[in-house]
Amino acid sequence: MSLLHVFDESGTRTLLRTTDVDVMARQLAERGITLHRRPVRPLPAGADAQTVLDVYREDVGEICAAGGYRLVDVAALRPEPDNAEWERTARAAREKFLYEHTHAEDEVRFFVGGRGCFYLHLGDRVYATVCEAGDLLSVPAGTTHWFDMGAVPDFCVIRFFEEEDGWIGSFTDSGASAPIPQLDDLLTMA
Repeated sequence: MSLLHVFDESGTRTLLRTTDVDVMARQLAERGITLHRRPVRPLPAGADAQTVLDVYREDVGEICAAGGYRLVDVAALRPEPDNAEWERTARAAREKFLYEHTHAEDEVRFFVGGRGCFYLHLGDRVYATVCEAGDLLSVPAGTTHWFDMGAVPDFCVIRFFEEEDGWIGSFTDSGASAPIPQLDDLLTMA
């Protein structure tokens, strides 16, 4: 379920909560963020990065042409029950991106499996944007945000870049993410 939950900066007051993708797209567009839905294509179980790119070749070509992206890759974490090493790796990956940061270029993510939440800190509001398979999100360069993949990460995204180091985050050390509910809590809120 795609979801937009808008909080005040303190995380104590809900200003908007919607699962209507059209409302989500309009709300985000007013703030320079692009959200589109694209068709979801079936992926074989355990699909590797090349398989994902092959299945989504046409979509990748269209997105690259429209945005001028030169590089793409696939980032994915799928649950591996009873695998302590996977749990350590997933926990470390999650922790890294739970802190507010920016990027030198647009952050463009096409979710092709699972879900994750981009928290966009825009002025005195936080736009918690839960993306799922089919959601294409484009966050302009310099936008303060953080990402939560949940306690048990399960997502697969195609990432688009202009430069090889376009994904590198510049962390703000603001502490802005601390009072805002994380993805798992966000999904259970009414």
